[in-house]
Amino acid sequence: NLLRYYTIAWIGTMILYTYHKGHIDCNGRGVLQGYLIGLLVVLALIILSLCAIVYVSAQGTITNPGPRRSIPVLVYLRALLYIPELVWACLGAVWVSDDGKGCDPATVGAVIAAVVASWIILLLTALGVVFVFDPLGNPRSQPAAPEPLGVRDLESSEGTQFFSTARSLAVKVWESRLRLLCCCLPQDESNRTVFSNIAKLFSGFFSDTDLVPSDIAAGLALLHQEQDKMEQSREPSVVVTHSPSSPIVSTGGEDLEAELEKAAHCMRFAAAAYGWPLYIYSNLFTGPCKLSGDCCRSRAAEYEVVGGDNLGCHFSSILHTTGLQYRDFIYVSFHNQIYEIPFFVALDHKREAVLVAVRGTLSLRDVLTDLSAECENLPIEGVSGACYAHKGMCQAASYIYKKLVNDGILNQAFSIAPEYKLVITGHSLGAGTASLLAILLRNSFPTLQCYSFSPPGGLLSKALADYSKDFVVSVVLGKDLVPRLSIPNMEDLRRRILKIVSNCNKPKYRILLQGCWYELFGGDPDDFPTEMDNRRQQELSQPLLGEESLMIGHSSSYQSFASDDSPAHTSTHLPLFLPGRVLHITEDGTCFTEVRYRAEWSNEMAFRSILISPRMLSDHMPDAVLGALNSLTCDRPFSLCPSAVNSSQPSTV
Repeated sequence: NLLRYYTIAWIGTMILYTYHKGHIDCNGRGVLQGYLIGLLVVLALIILSLCAIVYVSAQGTITNPGPRRSIPVLVYLRALLYIPELVWACLGAVWVSDDGKGCDPATVGAVIAAVVASWIILLLTALGVVFVFDPLGNPRSQPAAPEPLGVRDLESSEGTQFFSTARSLAVKVWESRLRLLCCCLPQDESNRTVFSNIAKLFSGFFSDTDLVPSDIAAGLALLHQEQDKMEQSREPSVVVTHSPSSPIVSTGGEDLEAELEKAAHCMRFAAAAYGWPLYIYSNLFTGPCKLSGDCCRSRAAEYEVVGGDNLGCHFSSILHTTGLQYRDFIYVSFHNQIYEIPFFVALDHKREAVLVAVRGTLSLRDVLTDLSAECENLPIEGVSGACYAHKGMCQAASYIYKKLVNDGILNQAFSIAPEYKLVITGHSLGAGTASLLAILLRNSFPTLQCYSFSPPGGLLSKALADYSKDFVVSVVLGKDLVPRLSIPNMEDLRRRILKIVSNCNKPKYRILLQGCWYELFGGDPDDFPTEMDNRRQQELSQPLLGEESLMIGHSSSYQSFASDDSPAHTSTHLPLFLPGRVLHITEDGTCFTEVRYRAEWSNEMAFRSILISPRMLSDHMPDAVLGALNSLTCDRPFSLCPSAVNSSQPSTV
């Protein structure tokens, strides 16, 4: 990308110099001509150095870095060129501010564009160094001669101290990066604790490997093709397809169509909790016009709203999305801090429910709540077994629980509608928080229900996940990444990346180019071999020298590389699961360019591995989930798109 940007900048500067050559010395001092000529020379040197880096880095394979041994010298050479680049950017700024007066406006405008582009590239480069460069370097010592097994097993206290120091320094580096990224947030003690916990999580991932970001990208590209290859080789399963208007009952006895209708209804509230950003995104042409007349009205006397909605746009979008009236809302909070997320409480007369909707991730504070992924004890009366959950969402659920119970919000709602039942819903971060909130309120409200859309995979311990199946329904769309995202799953992904890149003898540039082509245009994954030539299958089940060469230290996780199913393949982190029963929605082909969906009850164990796909992020979007649910529940003539029907497995819609 940098090579492309610098090439475009050089071409633009050459066009500017050639086009304005006749009147380039408009002020008679020749500063502009000298600036442009110098800029062309500096950009040319930078382009040559980047071309050399690209060429040399394309040599060898990921596990054979020998042909790339000259890369450090080229990187240092490129780093030295930042000095004249910075000097020329300053000269351009000086000319624009002082020497550009009286010159042709078009010339001045073109030079301003060149100067701005130079500063943008410098800023992006500086940010890349801050957030990507590892100042600790590679702590792996030089390879020594082979030693007897007993000697290798004896680690000196100096070596242990070295790796411990390196890990603590890595945590400090990531903590500094987080503070810089979150400089707009208060740097108080509680936030510093959050930064420290997240830094430990980030520094631990790939900390004992010698992989760079491009290695990880190559591994992800290979994994995607490998997963598609395995999926295509599976025997096609028999799927029941039928009109959404015809009721079907799954093998477990649940009315699947009724659950889909309830889920589609609740998803509107979960989407509404995002406020005006999602409403405008989903209604690009009509949304701004509908909200423009409502945003600045004062409705303080009609509802209680807390924080973050000064113009009233959030609340107006909630009204448009849900179709409720002002009087139907009991409490609306847009207050947002780490562990404290917005939510609202409303009376849903259509379903006769007091509905609590929790907002998903929409701010930097929400991201930090998401990333607080450590386990926290959550003892629940009547639940046997280990009870723990995602720390950030557990804290957020406790915050909302105190608001609902201690501030009397639920008492107020049920005093208005005592016959109504309690329903809790949310999407993404809101889904995880809603599930934990439902668990906390279950003993007080035995009939409550929770609909959790695209919840995070690393949420509940097994005991709590089983307990929640009586009152929580999780809805997952396609290959959504978030329901498969947990620390153990990320460790498994790292292990699979290490294995697949070490089994590949193709240059990294070919892997990346073929991977980009495959992502953009598809094709047959069999055209992209991922295993070393002539490698026997039984050899692939053993740890490889290539894998070992990618390890900085012999960590305990390396022992799990022997086999995916080996007893040693265990995670150092506690396992966490999706909440409740899982309703999985997948695409079932297209009908006249319109995507058709099918839904089936799934198991939380089906989400114990991360699937690489271009849809892994788009399937998580709340508008995509709402669209899929609406497509499943709306009544359309099914005969327009017939499909083979087999009544022997009535378990899908």
